[in-house]
Amino acid sequence: MRSPGRRLPAPARLVAAALLLAALTGGAVGADGYGRARRVYMKNKVLEMFYHAYDNYMTYAFPHDELKPLTKSFTDSLSELGNLNVLNLVVLGNLTEFERGVLWLSENLTFDVDARINLFECNIRLLGGLISAHILAKDYSSQFKHGLYQDQLLRLAESLGNRFLPAFETPTGLPYSWINLKYGVMENETTETSTSGCGSLILEMGVLSRLTGDSRYEAAALRALRKLWSMRSSLNLVGTTLDVFTGKWIQYSSGIGAGVDSFYEYLIKAYILFGSDEYWDMFHSAYLAVQKYFRHGPWYHEADMRTGEATHWQLTSLQAFWPGLQFYCTEQTLLGDVTAANLSHREFYNIWQRFGVLPERYTVFNQVFVNGEQKYTRLVRQN
Repeated sequence: MRSPGRRLPAPARLVAAALLLAALTGGAVGADGYGRARRVYMKNKVLEMFYHAYDNYMTYAFPHDELKPLTKSFTDSLSELGNLNVLNLVVLGNLTEFERGVLWLSENLTFDVDARINLFECNIRLLGGLISAHILAKDYSSQFKHGLYQDQLLRLAESLGNRFLPAFETPTGLPYSWINLKYGVMENETTETSTSGCGSLILEMGVLSRLTGDSRYEAAALRALRKLWSMRSSLNLVGTTLDVFTGKWIQYSSGIGAGVDSFYEYLIKAYILFGSDEYWDMFHSAYLAVQKYFRHGPWYHEADMRTGEATHWQLTSLQAFWPGLQFYCTEQTLLGDVTAANLSHREFYNIWQRFGVLPERYTVFNQVFVNGEQKYTRLVRQN
């Protein structure tokens, strides 16, 4: 049943990359109190920071995954799959380097590698990056100097998506959290995964199906999401970790932070992107449950999904997306609570101002760091 005031989304582009591009170009800030000079300064500062990182990466680490800045060396945590970051250049308007990146990836990137990857991380970063870059490359193809774009990145995305599919071959349809890109699911692979790991796949895999005409990707992600939602408690709460073979919860305590955060994010974004009432119904029920059982003033604690009773009174850095999600819901569906979003955002900002960084974990009542994390902030202050 639709809630009062809800409106259906306008036809959406297939991927959020276009929205990101619009948000980072001129006029995106709007009438928010920032003057033009301040916006130009902030834009230039971002460009300076990006190219500081990018130029040093290209000098000392390309084509490896990550730059180790202190030693000017590199690491390959993703088996040399992390070099898709070069595609970020199109967002900054650097079409020359973007085209060079597209051509290099087209000729050198392969997913036929003996690499054990995390499905969730690989989905949001590699598959999402390829799809976003593909759509942007189509938009700017006429400006390429070395010929029109021929869907090379989409073919790579399709290859990666095909390698994801064996992860979903479980009795429940819930995917393994780890898979080998060359050999599939390995013997004795763990069957434990997180709510985010099962519930944050529908955007990328759904868009891949729409772009290729192959329904298998979206069908697999949707089956997993439906199964996950069917496992919610009578309070419409979900846990944090579960077993993909038995479909049983392992960790009943959960919140809006690590292990669960993107589950909520993907539900509302899937509704806006694809327009299906099913995503809205899931999100609406889950959102109301969060506001009822997790919220305490401006804070959101963790609670037992079965009883709604608080379990951990702590702020975590991965909760920081929630005020933005609430505001976005207000703009798109007239559901979100701007007042509540503002209160939470203000508290996050106050903590940031106090320590110079947002702590990974911070106790709400005592207002101190969780044991073992104090040194993290001391290092930030020293720098």
